[in-house]
Amino acid sequence: MFSDPPYLNDEHRAFRDMARRFVADEITPNVNEWDEAGRFPRELYAKAAAVGIQGVGYPEAYGGTPADEYFRLIGAEELARSGSGGLCASLGSHNIAMPMVATFGSEALKQEVLVPVLRGEKIAALAVTEPGGGSDVAAVRTSARKEGEHYLVNGEKTFITSGMRADVITVAVRTDPESKGPNGISILVIDGNSPGLTRSELKKMGWWMSDTAHLHFDNVKVPTNRLVGVENAGFLAIMHNFNGERMAIAAMAYTFAELCYKEALSWARERKTFGKPLVKHQVIRHKLVDMAMRIDAARTLAWDLANALQTNRGTMAERVARISMLKVTATDTMKFCADQAVQILGGMGFMRGTLSERIYREVKVLSIGGGADEIMKELAGRQLGI
Repeated sequence: MFSDPPYLNDEHRAFRDMARRFVADEITPNVNEWDEAGRFPRELYAKAAAVGIQGVGYPEAYGGTPADEYFRLIGAEELARSGSGGLCASLGSHNIAMPMVATFGSEALKQEVLVPVLRGEKIAALAVTEPGGGSDVAAVRTSARKEGEHYLVNGEKTFITSGMRADVITVAVRTDPESKGPNGISILVIDGNSPGLTRSELKKMGWWMSDTAHLHFDNVKVPTNRLVGVENAGFLAIMHNFNGERMAIAAMAYTFAELCYKEALSWARERKTFGKPLVKHQVIRHKLVDMAMRIDAARTLAWDLANALQTNRGTMAERVARISMLKVTATDTMKFCADQAVQILGGMGFMRGTLSERIYREVKVLSIGGGADEIMKELAGRQLGI
């Protein structure tokens, strides 16, 4: 709907064109079928890896493609053009599970885990959230007790994206039982087929094609060489992960909002009421303009933030505050546009198979995942000194 910022180069534009073609050819025609089936084919991971989508932002030595902030934002936008948050969440679950491995993991762990994930041969998931913790990452209770060359892991994780199919799971555990809050938390990479690990599938309001699991660890034996980084220093690694996740969520949200806008605009031009096209009624035009204004504002903020991250502009506190505010702005935009689109489509907006109906079902999860709105506002307030 709006043009790209001027600082994108030919490589960025070529990547956007490639990703858009891949989504249009391999994903969009199948989205309704996959949503109803509650799954998409596992081979899609390898197909996405073959064209370079899975490896964006990871070191070339492990099968990735080194990329700047602009490439990452483009990738998130283009996958979201599929119109399915569930597809984006599961196909991209490695992007919340693997950055900690890529940054803090040992060389052996990267070769064992990161390489096959970036090839699309293995599925990765991140397991931080617990039944009693929610957005409070520091409240981790799942324990990992060291015994010789292994840890024994006990506890539960919930709302885990790709949790049912994941071959490897990056798990936040408490390795120091005497510590509280952010201290004493570590990161382990656990095989999905480990004895003692059981998984239960969770049914959701939206994101139907994304498998979501409740995990239970009962004396799961994990080699100590599966530790990511330094023992008891995992909280900082988790926090390091969040900025990228929140930028991606924002890009998904305003792109979904744009899809709703386009579907509503197309319908308003074709549908006639009281002898003229729906779009000729002032109230409908104003709804569409309200949608366009919010989309433009959210996307402009996202791209300015990408530029700030790329050029190291502003203080870290400013960037964290703005990323937090961006996530709320973008997800609010998605909520508004999905609601307005369904209203403009009328009865058709309530029918399965329309983009707006699916996106309407998915609006709430992006306001919760990656940090709920309330947490984002509190974080922004602290960074701004409020």
